[in-house]
Amino acid sequence: MTGIFASFMTGWRQRWIRGAMLIALVAVVVAVSLFSVIIHNYYHATIRTGLEAKARTATDFFANYVARSYAEFFNAAHRYTETFREADRIELQFLDTNGSILISTLTITSGTSPNTPDIWAAIENRQIESWVGRRVATGERIMAASAPMVFADGEVIGVMRYVSSLQLVDRQVMLNVLGATGIGLLLLLIIFFVSLVFIRSIITPVSEITKVSKRIAEGGYGVQINNNYRDEIGEMVDSINEMSFKISQSEKVQTEFISSISHELRTPLTAITGWGETLVYNEGLDGESKRGIQIILKEARRLTKMVEELLEFTRMEDGRFTLNIEQIDIAAELEDAIFAFRELLHQDELEFIYDNGIDDDILISGDPNRLKQVFLNLFDNAAKYGREGKRIDVSIVLVSDFICITIRDYGPGALEDELDNIKMKFYKGSNSKDRGSGIGLAVCEEIIKYHGGSLKLSNAEDGGFKAVIFLPVSSEAIAAE
Repeated sequence: MTGIFASFMTGWRQRWIRGAMLIALVAVVVAVSLFSVIIHNYYHATIRTGLEAKARTATDFFANYVARSYAEFFNAAHRYTETFREADRIELQFLDTNGSILISTLTITSGTSPNTPDIWAAIENRQIESWVGRRVATGERIMAASAPMVFADGEVIGVMRYVSSLQLVDRQVMLNVLGATGIGLLLLLIIFFVSLVFIRSIITPVSEITKVSKRIAEGGYGVQINNNYRDEIGEMVDSINEMSFKISQSEKVQTEFISSISHELRTPLTAITGWGETLVYNEGLDGESKRGIQIILKEARRLTKMVEELLEFTRMEDGRFTLNIEQIDIAAELEDAIFAFRELLHQDELEFIYDNGIDDDILISGDPNRLKQVFLNLFDNAAKYGREGKRIDVSIVLVSDFICITIRDYGPGALEDELDNIKMKFYKGSNSKDRGSGIGLAVCEEIIKYHGGSLKLSNAEDGGFKAVIFLPVSSEAIAAE
């Protein structure tokens, strides 16, 4: 499951999800942070306002109706404390001007000195002051509102102080923040799945377009993409379809032209070759003339071979290429091709090393003539481009259900950036000094593909060029084993 998700979250999907989720995460974090600050300030402001309102009402009452003397103040404070109805959630304290608690609804605090800033500020400024902090004894977070008790002559005789625990408030703030965080996470999840749906609506058509584009690049000219889109993607599909159609038309015209020219060239080349072979044996020609006839005959044969290759390739592209399939001993066919080519290699002073790694005769389904054509073409390439190495290695082994034939020379090899194009028709590498048609390898690959195999071309690790042919073993041969 992890592997599937990892392969899914790649490319555009990965970049889009990362970008969208990063923006959404930042937005959620900022929103939750602002919410927590606002809700915290709201609750604290509400409690502070309530405490200050209670303190203002009580001090006004004491100042106007009760506080005529210190003793009267003390007695009234005692009675007020005993009848205080909110003692279960708010502590009421009466303090003297020295900051000591005279009377309190919470008995254990009586006689203590809180010594908090709100008390001294209330006495000094003669107005209600609030403070948020912790109790020294328990560490509990509290909010206090202190109001000065002022005689009619303006003398401060004490302080009335309301103290409220913030434990419930903090819990409520935390619950609200957790709720906001949960909503934020839910929004992130929704954004994630919405992003997946949105990016899928883009990735799916782009993947289909990419797949078809690869087919066109590999030679599937004329292939069309189903256009079910009415946006920019639809315009791109129309452009690719038009390009594919025009390339297909151009390719068809080119193929017809090559086929027509090749047919037209065959007749004069046959005549030139025939007359050249006749004249070359004429004893009346002097040495210089005979040499010229031999050059003409050699070039005519080279042109004839090029024409045959062009005709062969046009047949493949037109679908007129056929194979005469039969059960063949592939090792025997390879050895026959080696025998036929070995004499030419000796003339060029090239050593031919053959290694047969197959113990028994292995049969494959194939056309012996076409496969021999592939072998001879690859031998010829190895001789041309690997002449400097003075050696060609050929081996045949059985790899699983495939016959593996390797043809390797010891020449300069091919440039790495040209390896992907070397099998393209009419392509010639930078190291090529040959004046051929440039479609020999393309023909070889098509023949191998018709046999259900593959042709791999690469540079050898320690120098030279290597061609590896994979051909499937016949099912009859597998059954016999």
